[in-house]
Amino acid sequence: METLKARVDEIVFRNPDNGFTVLSIRPDRLDGSPGSARERISAVGSLPALTAGESITFTGEWQEHAQYGKQFRVTSCEWNKPETTDAMERTLASGWIKGVGPRTAKQIVDAFGMDAMEVLRFAPEKLTRLPGMGKKRARLIAESFHEQNDMREAMVFLQGFGIAPKLSMRIFKIYGEKSASVIRQNPYRLIEDVQGVGFKTADAIAASIGLASESSFRIGAGVIHTLRAAASSEGHCYLPIEEMKERAGELLGVGEELIGRTVEELTIEKRIVQKELEGGKAVYLQGFFEAEEEVAQRLEGLRDAKPRFVIEDDKVREHQIEMFESRMNTSLDSTQREAALSAMRFGVCIVTGGPGTGKTTIIRCILDQIAKEGSFALAAPTGRAAKRMTEATGREAKTIHRLLEYGGDGENEKMAFARDEKNPLDVATLIVDETSMVDLFLARALLRAVKPGTRLVLVGDADQLPPVGPGNVLRDMLESGAFKVTRLEHVYRQSKYSMIAENARDINKGKMPRVNERLSDFFLERQENAAAAAETLVDLHARRLPKFLSIDGDSTRSIQVLSPMKKGDCGVWALNKLLQEKLNPKADERKELARGDTVFREGDKVMQIRNNYQLEWEKEGEEGQGVFNGDMGFIEELDEEERSLKVRFDDERIVEYEAAQLEDLELGYCISVHKSQGSEFPTVLMPVVGGPPMLLTRNLLYTAVTRAKRLVVLIGKESALEAMVKNYRIERRYSTLAQRLAN
Repeated sequence: METLKARVDEIVFRNPDNGFTVLSIRPDRLDGSPGSARERISAVGSLPALTAGESITFTGEWQEHAQYGKQFRVTSCEWNKPETTDAMERTLASGWIKGVGPRTAKQIVDAFGMDAMEVLRFAPEKLTRLPGMGKKRARLIAESFHEQNDMREAMVFLQGFGIAPKLSMRIFKIYGEKSASVIRQNPYRLIEDVQGVGFKTADAIAASIGLASESSFRIGAGVIHTLRAAASSEGHCYLPIEEMKERAGELLGVGEELIGRTVEELTIEKRIVQKELEGGKAVYLQGFFEAEEEVAQRLEGLRDAKPRFVIEDDKVREHQIEMFESRMNTSLDSTQREAALSAMRFGVCIVTGGPGTGKTTIIRCILDQIAKEGSFALAAPTGRAAKRMTEATGREAKTIHRLLEYGGDGENEKMAFARDEKNPLDVATLIVDETSMVDLFLARALLRAVKPGTRLVLVGDADQLPPVGPGNVLRDMLESGAFKVTRLEHVYRQSKYSMIAENARDINKGKMPRVNERLSDFFLERQENAAAAAETLVDLHARRLPKFLSIDGDSTRSIQVLSPMKKGDCGVWALNKLLQEKLNPKADERKELARGDTVFREGDKVMQIRNNYQLEWEKEGEEGQGVFNGDMGFIEELDEEERSLKVRFDDERIVEYEAAQLEDLELGYCISVHKSQGSEFPTVLMPVVGGPPMLLTRNLLYTAVTRAKRLVVLIGKESALEAMVKNYRIERRYSTLAQRLAN
């Protein structure tokens, strides 16, 4: 790291939300005077509000930007105290104090000299001695000085603990002038109050201010962090108490006895819940316990309530199905018929099955039966899944978030679902596809908006990967035995030479897929190492497959690369760089924008990697908020000067991203198998080159191949493929939803 004492020459760009700033600065010369205009350099980083003319010491490092050349990337900064009256006058006149310009700054310095700052801070009433300075104006100047000075002192204080300027800004916005006192008293408050502060950050701050390692604040925060980490990384709704103590003990470096006492204190404070299970105690975060309990109660209520529209006569129902078969020129087998009839008999029913087993046909048949009943709604967890549902049924399907009208609540600008128990959906039937992706909290939000008497039909493939979020609602419902379930097993969506659905079923049973058969659509391109596999994969995508599939134009819309891992030669990150370089290389006519190690170019395929409920979109005159984890699209426009870009997503929503929001985007030429859930692609390419057994599982392979409609090409080793097929590791998610429903 280098330090650079410089004068701020110009604020080129600043994002007030996160402090990202592009500055033009003039480094001081050896004699302390500012450099000339020709000596100006560019400095970038997340910084507090600075103004032109201020003297700042920047800490950071030099970097070479692909487009903007040499820059100084700032990691922290500190205001330099004026050392002369001229410097004091320049500092006060720089614009950071409202109401103080060059003329007033000169008056203040002429009157108070080097004590000017002390007067503003401790005796602002003395300002009224200046010509033309009334009490009201003096008060406003003093208030502005205190506000800005408090912010600056807090920023310097926070940076002293290694907190980045971006996070320091966030902390100051919440605590203001109390930032320092709050952190000195209990830095672990930051975890609850400030987005982006985790246990490790708070713990490092606590250590730097000398807080005891056995502090009750620290132990309590460690227990809460342990439960949250288990939910976010493994999907657990609770942890067995002994496992929780062991994990927390490793994190905190303290004995289980101390952790046990803290657990009891947190239980009394109602921050966690302990529940007796058959094998011992379970420890929940309070919100998880309440969510699980509420989901169980609402599902039971829907199951036990008689649907508002029911055709009692079996003959009438059978006749409706026969009419559907005649119109669609199809014939339902006994299991499909049972699924269609069950949807009309029960308040809650589940239809599950693998690819090509007729789940979409059942949805069409149900829609045909309820057409005369009244209103209905179709929903899916992701935009891609909703779009597929719309195309398959000819009826509009919405994402669950859009169905529940997610947005601001109109009072305190917090994001919330407009549809809930007070404002439920007015539909007779609700059909939800890709239910395996629905986590505990999304299920609760959905069920809150469903009135008793509404028919709920859940469709999904229970053998796919579990949701990204906590819980495993579909699998728990199936395990409970509390609902009518129809399992579709016969594969229909398969041409004479198609092996995708057949191989998916074999993989699910632990059998090796059949590959490279004549006229088939399931191939293994053999390569012995990851580097060779990556090279072959790029060549397949860019040259061989477009020719084989007769793709004219952009192959990225027809071919999707999936990877089981993020790291390595065949991981998501490395493959995205290789594919971008081949499919959308640097060119004079393509504008580009760098964020960290990623360069975005016009025409790039991109993916949203986390839920952003505030991000605004527009679509054919309609406006809304919310872009969600896994949404994919292409960069249509890029503004290098404003450091912004526009993405058109697959459902035609157009979203503008400012510089600060680019951290939510990644290149989408290659995505993880987990991120692909709920999506379908004409062609899927995936490396199979070995790796950690905990990642390379049978249900991950099954999920990957079932994303393809037309062609699957695996690249790698047969031994690695066989290892995945044999690895029937389904990591158990701690949840008591199944037991609650069964009881």
